[in-house]
Amino acid sequence: MEGLTGLVVKYGSPDYLFEWSIILPFNSNACLDFDGPLARRIFVFLKNIFVYPIKSMKGTEVPEASVEEKGLQHDRRWMLIDANNRFITQREQPRLALLSVEVTPEGLLITSPADGQVTVPFQPLDGQPERVNIWDNISDSLIVSRELDQWFSQVLQISCRLVQMAPEDKRPVPVEYAVNSESVSFADEYPFMLVSEGSLDELNRRLDVPVQMNRFRPNFVIAGSLPFAEDEWKNISIGSTSFHGVKSCGRCVMTTVDQETGVKAGPEPLKTLAEFREKNGKVLFGRNLIAANPGGVVRVGDPLIVSGADT
Repeated sequence: MEGLTGLVVKYGSPDYLFEWSIILPFNSNACLDFDGPLARRIFVFLKNIFVYPIKSMKGTEVPEASVEEKGLQHDRRWMLIDANNRFITQREQPRLALLSVEVTPEGLLITSPADGQVTVPFQPLDGQPERVNIWDNISDSLIVSRELDQWFSQVLQISCRLVQMAPEDKRPVPVEYAVNSESVSFADEYPFMLVSEGSLDELNRRLDVPVQMNRFRPNFVIAGSLPFAEDEWKNISIGSTSFHGVKSCGRCVMTTVDQETGVKAGPEPLKTLAEFREKNGKVLFGRNLIAANPGGVVRVGDPLIVSGADT
């Protein structure tokens, strides 16, 4: 692979035995320090960045993204709601996985395999205020367009409306994990989610049929770390941006939706994850993050430096 170099480390423990392959740019400044207390600073870098502008629809891979308090720019700032103003996700409408979203200068270009394309403007055409429910939160939002409501209702064969988060809305991060009373977008609870390639590789080693990373809908995909090393990451720097690793991410039935077909594909990978990743009634995969110094830009290839650990 041009422009990349690699290192293979054989690693064994009571839980895992595998070859750890590290791939990184030649010009990477990622740090290798096997003399540190637990060798926590290693060759690790940001391999992929994903944003999900409309909650529960396909993610969009981008080479860089601006970091805002609520999440990456454009990430989960829109969502569909039902007749009771409650959020709609792939949990009950798995066909949302088939709707792709591309960020363009004009707005969000939505593509349905069977119904063509529409553009969602960055500024709502309707603008009617609407209070919406997402889990235990009530958030301020704006109706985007009656025409778009009709289009999405026809595509999904349900009655639904498209809303955009109001600029002044301050939906709170769960208080027990907030650092400075941060707010979050329409994401389930936290502004950012990180998963390592090593964790997915270890899960797939245990599955009869491997799954892709899109089952877990991360913002950041990390290369070069050991499986589930991210469980312990407390302070993370990606390029010039610092993040707090506040908790491991509890997974739900959405991971069972095949993102290529929009169909629930059985109990996997949740069933296998539960066999070795269950803790306190939660099945854990990935790390929830909060930005410590929002305002910067993260880029593919940025090195990671990790300090501190959750114990």
